Amino acid sequence: MIQQALDEISRGTAEIIDKERIEALVKAFFDEGKTYKVKVGFDPTAADLHLGHTVLLQKLAIFQKYGGHIQLLIGDFTAMIGDPTGKSETRKRLDRDTVLENAKSYQEQVFKILDPEKTEVVFNSTWLDALGADGLVALTTIFSVARMLERDDFDKRYKSGQNISISEFLYPLLQGYDSVALESDIELGGTDQKFNLLMGRQLQRSYEVGKEQAILMMPILEGLDGVQKMSKSLGNFIGITEPAKDIYAKVLSISDELMWRYYELLSEHSLEKIEIFRTDVESGKLHPKKAKENLALEITTRFYNEESANIAKDEFDNVFKSNKLPSDIKEFDIEAEVWICKTLVDVGIEPSTSQARRDIKQGAVRIDQQKISDEQLKLAKGDYTLQVGKRKFAKVKVK
Repeated sequence: MIQQALDEISRGTAEIIDKERIEALVKAFFDEGKTYKVKVGFDPTAADLHLGHTVLLQKLAIFQKYGGHIQLLIGDFTAMIGDPTGKSETRKRLDRDTVLENAKSYQEQVFKILDPEKTEVVFNSTWLDALGADGLVALTTIFSVARMLERDDFDKRYKSGQNISISEFLYPLLQGYDSVALESDIELGGTDQKFNLLMGRQLQRSYEVGKEQAILMMPILEGLDGVQKMSKSLGNFIGITEPAKDIYAKVLSISDELMWRYYELLSEHSLEKIEIFRTDVESGKLHPKKAKENLALEITTRFYNEESANIAKDEFDNVFKSNKLPSDIKEFDIEAEVWICKTLVDVGIEPSTSQARRDIKQGAVRIDQQKISDEQLKLAKGDYTLQVGKRKFAKVKVK
């Protein structure tokens, strides 16, 4: 059982630092029933979680099976600074009301995956507000500017003459101090967080906590484009609170190659089972579209239920295979003689008139299921069904 637990914990990981400590903690759980503290932090900079976040959440659920007491840290204090990881410029500060509203939304969403009985939700403002000026100054004496500039993204910005604020230097120190306050045994994060995660180990040593947390890093999940990190700001994300039909359709939109990455990091199937799927696809025994449908059903079911997932599949098949319209298209009333590009933006199926122009040129815009090519078209009185691509629809009544 111990080896099975360690295999599940290690699955899909990019790097583990102090694996021996994790093994000892798991063994103590099986032998003596001892639990241990597993920390993961989320800065609530947006209202909703996406599949990229669930890579960590699913790993936390594995730890819960094997004695892990999850410390789900909501970075309500650090979110107002903004994590500089991977950023080429200083982030804008978020106001506290926005952060707290986003944090509330996060708490509602994480328990779609985690067991609330084995999860402690903590806010780092609890101890960081109390740290005070003296404590903050003491914290900054532990790490030098030279060491901070060893961090890759800081180094690049410094050499290119781009601005780095003092608050950004504070961010990894504050994240590391979270591990001091919580006395965490293990911390999880993405590979892009390595500098911050190691800070926790160093600060636990400096503050003589009596332990140094092990670190488990998961790969960064690529977004729908298969290139960039999944991100709401890049628009390449699958949100876990999106309608079931959108989750299903978005999973089906990923490339055949990216599908296996999603299987490994998101599916609950064993690696052995996934390898069988891959072999069957390569041999022609299983069509890649069917393998992707199975993945889409699994993920949609996780955040809704089997019935909703099957309804999403039927809806998708009607629209994409049978060329039928969705059953739940939103309806809008507009005034006559409105420019088509503005209308597409007003009904929410295009982000901008410039994007609408581009999509019309590329043949991606339809009115009543017929492609249009006139960017200057104005809609006369009547009823229309507008469509962009294969997933965005709106009905408009022109008065």
